[in-house]
Amino acid sequence: MAYANYELNGLNFVGEVDGDYLVPLAGQTEIGPDTAADTLAAAERRRTDRVPAAGVRLRAVSPSAGKIICVGLNYKAHIEESNRELPTYPVMFPKYASNLIGPHDDIVLPPEATQVDYEGELAVIIGKAGRRITEEAAADHVLGYAVCNDITMRDFQYKTHQWMQGKAWDNSTPIGPYVVTPAEVDLTNAGISTTLNGQVVQKSDLSHLIFSIPTLIATVSEFTALQPGDIILTGTPSGVGYRRDPQLFLHNGDTVTVEIEGVGSVTNKVTAEKI
Repeated sequence: MAYANYELNGLNFVGEVDGDYLVPLAGQTEIGPDTAADTLAAAERRRTDRVPAAGVRLRAVSPSAGKIICVGLNYKAHIEESNRELPTYPVMFPKYASNLIGPHDDIVLPPEATQVDYEGELAVIIGKAGRRITEEAAADHVLGYAVCNDITMRDFQYKTHQWMQGKAWDNSTPIGPYVVTPAEVDLTNAGISTTLNGQVVQKSDLSHLIFSIPTLIATVSEFTALQPGDIILTGTPSGVGYRRDPQLFLHNGDTVTVEIEGVGSVTNKVTAEKI
């Protein structure tokens, strides 16, 4: 099973994915803090109102997320290209709901940043509230998985030892296209890749995560309660533009795609912001 947030005729819906169609869930307008996994599972399926997925605008999967916890340095090869030591505790930083955009919305380049980078990542969407969740119980708290591009303004990221100012730009982070429930996908060795203008620039698989999804859920929920709609971004593999020689950044007119086997893909055009 998979779910989508979508917009049609100016109205917002949550739909269950049915092949190339979306079946709206009665009474549901957005996956987020008010839609636990049980709520979505119990909602009436309005099958007579199903619509072609190609005919709607897909929205970010949890656009009102209360918390977005991002993990850095979670692939060994990325740590090596960054000339850093292997962490013994996850490196974490926040994003905000205002940062999220839909899976096919434009990535807008702000005029202040000149080093805008891509980072393909798996997103974990929380479906059940919990605090101090054990690794053994972590799976019970997952609504599903999505694809994310953790767009980073490198020239701002490295202004200080903290990363937030390079990571939390408004309208910068595509996430989607759907929330794929755990029963529908085996992530053990699922491939993850990023393609820029037709060239594969990142390629790995999720078996290389240093800190597993259960470990991340347990670690985060130790210091803050997780709620439905919260998002954990699990880190990016090697190949980021900042660490290439020569460096490779996003420019006006580029097209960038992040794909994860069994989960889907986000594809976004890059456009310069008009101010």
